Amino acid sequence: MPKSVLTPQAEDYPRWYQEVVAKAEMAENGPVRGTMVVRPYGYAIWERMQAELDARIKAAGARNAYFPLFIPESYLKREAEHVEGFSPELAVVTHGGGKELEEPIVVRPTSETVINAYFSKWLQSYRELPLLLNQWCNVVRWELRPRLFLRTTEFLWQEGHTCHATSEDARACCLHILHDVYESFMVEQLAVPVLTGRKTDAEKFAGADASYTCEGMMGDGKALQMGTSHLLGQNFARVFDTMFLNEEGEREYAWQTSWGVSTRLVGALIMAHGDDSGLRVPPNIAPVQVVVLAVRDEGGAGEAAASVARQLADRGVRVELDSRTDTSFGRRVIDWELKGVPLRVEVGPRDVAAGEATLARRDDGTKQSVPLAALVERAQSLLADIQSGLLDEARRRLDSRLVDVSSVEEAIEASQSGFARMEWDDADEAALNAAGVSVRCLVRADGTVPDPEERSELRAVVGRAY
Repeated sequence: MPKSVLTPQAEDYPRWYQEVVAKAEMAENGPVRGTMVVRPYGYAIWERMQAELDARIKAAGARNAYFPLFIPESYLKREAEHVEGFSPELAVVTHGGGKELEEPIVVRPTSETVINAYFSKWLQSYRELPLLLNQWCNVVRWELRPRLFLRTTEFLWQEGHTCHATSEDARACCLHILHDVYESFMVEQLAVPVLTGRKTDAEKFAGADASYTCEGMMGDGKALQMGTSHLLGQNFARVFDTMFLNEEGEREYAWQTSWGVSTRLVGALIMAHGDDSGLRVPPNIAPVQVVVLAVRDEGGAGEAAASVARQLADRGVRVELDSRTDTSFGRRVIDWELKGVPLRVEVGPRDVAAGEATLARRDDGTKQSVPLAALVERAQSLLADIQSGLLDEARRRLDSRLVDVSSVEEAIEASQSGFARMEWDDADEAALNAAGVSVRCLVRADGTVPDPEERSELRAVVGRAY
């Protein structure tokens, strides 16, 4: 591909990212600062993510529901830490129908407050627990430094909210979502390895007892928070009287969790796998796994390309036929490479005459000629290779750029190109933040996730973040 198509990552990574989003037709800026228009190809990737996540969330026992976009301001004010944490990001409606409202309305930044208002009405007995709900929706958080998919004023997400009879059940749910829903999805579908751990008290969700996170390393070595699962304890339950009758007939407050991932995952996909030619989409999540290109509509190439596409579709492969022979073959190849389709099948008149086609891998750029009779099986095999290859590549990057250090100064230096891991002292956080470095998560010495009350013998993973 000509170098002029995209700015090389090594030259200007932020510009490269913006160009990929635009030229791969993923999204554009909306008319209001910080908003975005997600174009069909970008939304198709998000739909694939939604479908895979939704299946995992339902397998965890949650059911989908929907709650209002508008939340009375008084709801947020009932939990002091919550409203204080979100206050700088709130969008507030003060007028409607041409009149000033009696009470300002907050545009949903997250739904703990409004959902608890209804949990308190619905929940009666311990027999109804655990109560696990999820919703797919949009939220609004006034973003000062917007970047498409990564930080936008309005974004799409899912948010899960649960009630439990005991703190132990709530903790188990919180970690189940973290590991068995989010981490497994990110590794198995997005081919992005993540580090899991607990956020510091300064970084945890406003109103939670503890927050747990999945942190991914992007292509430039920076961290991206890809998903969070929060242990809310009884904080919101006490404020909203979310109570139930226990087995002894006594009323007690529910123990709760909340958790979510967003369209930020699309940004993670771009930055974790993209190269100087554009996107590289893992086959498991790709809306188009194979594109079949008719090089020229001569010598039976068009018919052969259509036949290959039908055979692939019949085997369950997500395939698209590109028969736009009025557009140059080179231009079409560039467009599909920008979009990161995992595998390209090229069928020209000479290929048909030889009874074969050319398979081109997007991940490593290699090509091979394959007999038409064996093409479908070979394509399916290559898709599996590409999926595992992208994951291996991302793991090697994470392993090579995660270093153990013994001081704040060494951590700051190591964070120029990746992550640093160090023994944790709360007093170090301010010095790290002052240098533009943040604690991404806290882990035990063996790398496992610590409980909320654990404070000693922890290690911090630090880095520069989006």
